[in-house]
Amino acid sequence: MVMLALEQVGVTLGRRTVVRGVDAAFAAGTLTGIVGPNGAGKSTLARAMLALVPATGRVLLDGEAVADMPRAELARRIAYLPQGQTLHWPLTVDRLVGLGRLPHLAPMSKVGGPDAEAIARAMERADVMDLKDRNATELSGGERARVLFARALAVEAPGLIADEPLASLDPGHQIDVMEMLRGEADAGAMVVAVLHDLTMAARYCDRLLLIDGGAVAADGPPAEVLTPELLRQVYGIDARVETGGDWPTVTTFGRVRDKDD
Repeated sequence: MVMLALEQVGVTLGRRTVVRGVDAAFAAGTLTGIVGPNGAGKSTLARAMLALVPATGRVLLDGEAVADMPRAELARRIAYLPQGQTLHWPLTVDRLVGLGRLPHLAPMSKVGGPDAEAIARAMERADVMDLKDRNATELSGGERARVLFARALAVEAPGLIADEPLASLDPGHQIDVMEMLRGEADAGAMVVAVLHDLTMAARYCDRLLLIDGGAVAADGPPAEVLTPELLRQVYGIDARVETGGDWPTVTTFGRVRDKDD
């Protein structure tokens, strides 16, 4: 199990401050959604959590500074599913999923018995075993999403960060991916996902971190974060939030003229 803590984390890209003084903690056994409008700094924050961009402040993994960790060690402890991955090489699915074992392998070493077992477990959990001999470049969008998820699972890390894992997926495949993320958290992993669909985030996440202008606008259970007032302030939209069911549902009506009114 892992605990990730952010202390006054900030990121400046060029002359623009993208992330501003973020304090947050992410615990094992929870699924946290990072939500917010386009350009709010969500993906940059996710990358800062893995020391993939220069950042101020501190990111601590079980009390140890992420920036000081060897990359292989960090990759063994937190798997990363980046957004917008394009497959260029005609690898079979089982070989693509096998790339998730790289953090565990010494240079020039081959996949051994324990690695093959981890790959098989990941493919079973992502329900892609029937695709193992297929060429990965020939997969549909939903199949590709599950295979790339399996590659992240093959690491068998106690933490997982997924950046916009629902992008370009139809509603059914979005549910499939969210069910997998939820399953990893229920199994004890620390799971963080950058998401745009607010109702999907509310349905599956234990907690939401709402980002606006690079800073935390709200942090808490979905019902406390997804309020009409905060949606108006952060997204500039008029919305109704229904809280009578098992999770909040958000219905949007349109833009407001000035989101700060």
